[in-house]
Amino acid sequence: MLGKIGIFVAENVEDLDWMNTEEIFEVLRGGAWLHAGAKDFPEVGAVLKRCSERCFEINALPPSQVEKRKALFRELLGTVGERFTIHSPFRCDLGFNIHIGENFIGNFNLSILDEGKVEIGDNVFIGPNCCIVTITHALLPDQRNDGIMRAAGVTIGNNVWLAAGVTVLPGVTIGDGAVIGAGSVVTKDIPAGMLAVGNPCRPLRPITEADRVAPVC
Repeated sequence: MLGKIGIFVAENVEDLDWMNTEEIFEVLRGGAWLHAGAKDFPEVGAVLKRCSERCFEINALPPSQVEKRKALFRELLGTVGERFTIHSPFRCDLGFNIHIGENFIGNFNLSILDEGKVEIGDNVFIGPNCCIVTITHALLPDQRNDGIMRAAGVTIGNNVWLAAGVTVLPGVTIGDGAVIGAGSVVTKDIPAGMLAVGNPCRPLRPITEADRVAPVC
């Protein structure tokens, strides 16, 4: 049925019987709570399995097989720029909801749970052990165990750096040029050009010309 704000609300699994797999993902991306567990929809489970197999294939390749790795990433992801480096291990849920710009660097153990859309701009650096999450589950255990969930997309602007161990939660936008300190948990939007740190992550100060360093070579 349609909720008051025009978003499909699934009260029972039977409400979704008429939907195909792509429609289920579209409703999920739209922010509705719905039954979307793999046990209820074998087709969804098959998509998750294909993505898992592709991630395993990529992670099993030696770093020297650069072109093969890039070709597999282009098949896995929604879009990705010409220049990018993603170190293994890498893991995502669907792949096709991830859109990455030019000159991207993703360090070791990057995980992206992309039931919602993940949009990453140009010149983005992501440190090791980072996680971008778009999916959330119901708080009540009976609903959570019944596979009720929702998704909210994540947007990361141009020239952003996520330092080591950062977690970005559903619905967050990080503005252009922001730097997120190591170990931060980003629960709310971060304005452009800010150094932000902590759990929960908060803007600390603007990044200015005073932060320019003098390289020795």
